[in-house]
Amino acid sequence: MSLHTELDDVQKTQFFGLVHESLRVRSHFEFMLWSQGNLQQFLPHDIMIAAWGDFSLGLISVDIVSPWPDVHGSEAQNAKLIPLLKRLFDYWTEHSCAPFTVSMKHGLSEKDPFGYEQLGGSFRQMKSAVVHAIKDKRGHHDCLYLVLSKSETPAPASRRMLETLVPYIDCMLRQIGQPGHAHKATVTPLQLADDGQEALSMREQEIMEWVRKGKTNFEIGMILDISAFTVKNHLQRIFKKLDVLNRTQAVAKLSAKMSAPLPTSVASNESL
Repeated sequence: MSLHTELDDVQKTQFFGLVHESLRVRSHFEFMLWSQGNLQQFLPHDIMIAAWGDFSLGLISVDIVSPWPDVHGSEAQNAKLIPLLKRLFDYWTEHSCAPFTVSMKHGLSEKDPFGYEQLGGSFRQMKSAVVHAIKDKRGHHDCLYLVLSKSETPAPASRRMLETLVPYIDCMLRQIGQPGHAHKATVTPLQLADDGQEALSMREQEIMEWVRKGKTNFEIGMILDISAFTVKNHLQRIFKKLDVLNRTQAVAKLSAKMSAPLPTSVASNESL
């Protein structure tokens, strides 16, 4: 069953009005008013969380939209969300990229509880969540959206409604940018040795992750929105830090340092 058949004529008119209103949102305050206004009729919720970035690397930014001030916590509290958001995105990817609902108490399964109580504040009152995401195949900045509710059971049409509205929500948040309170996950520079050897920066780790996946300099440049020449310069610095001569040696050394298995897909057609 689709939303077209679930909504009556009055609801359809109201829904189209809601979508039209989204086109005029120009600030985070306006977005909050939009999300707490007529949206509640179609997608009732108490907290909305938007997360975007590279989920495979854990480089994730978070924006929390709610009238409750205590959910806009410190960076330390927001950082606790990152592992949870990554697990939700992985679950979404592994299950046909379809929207799903989840109990905040029981998690994705009995063996995979969220432990969301550590977030504190109003988060502890949340009983359920509806989750959907968008894959960004051009820039590898995927987006995850979840709406949390104090209700044990989300409204019957919540999954289909979130699936329908996510493109509009995503468009709004991309246009109004990142708020001052949004938290961007940081990665501790990878220390390579105990002898004072220089650590890899976050960007260098990001590039090496794509090297591990077999991407060429040109492909990495396209993904990270930098030139292939810049990628090559980064790799030269990485090779110097690792004391290696080529990409395969660099991946092998990092795999050993991180206790990760050596992939077989490293692009070998480039010396850098």
